[in-house]
Amino acid sequence: MEFPCRFAIKVIGNATDGFEQQVAAIVARHVDEDCIHEIAKRASSAGKYQSVTVTIEAHSRAQLDEVYAELTATPEILMAL
Repeated sequence: MEFPCRFAIKVIGNATDGFEQQVAAIVARHVDEDCIHEIAKRASSAGKYQSVTVTIEAHSRAQLDEVYAELTATPEILMAL
């Protein structure tokens, strides 16, 4: 992987109010605001879960590791891909 590059982070959790904002806030702690290109959300077919995909401009492997570490340590987040 060559940096900087666009990188999509997909996060899955229970469908709750504020989940998208929580994910965006975590990513924003590690990525400059102008490096967040897109945030998309999608509900599961039954509506129990939702996914949030944040596309960023990643600058290093260490930066991605920090984002994933915080995401996976958050109890409301079931999975980060």
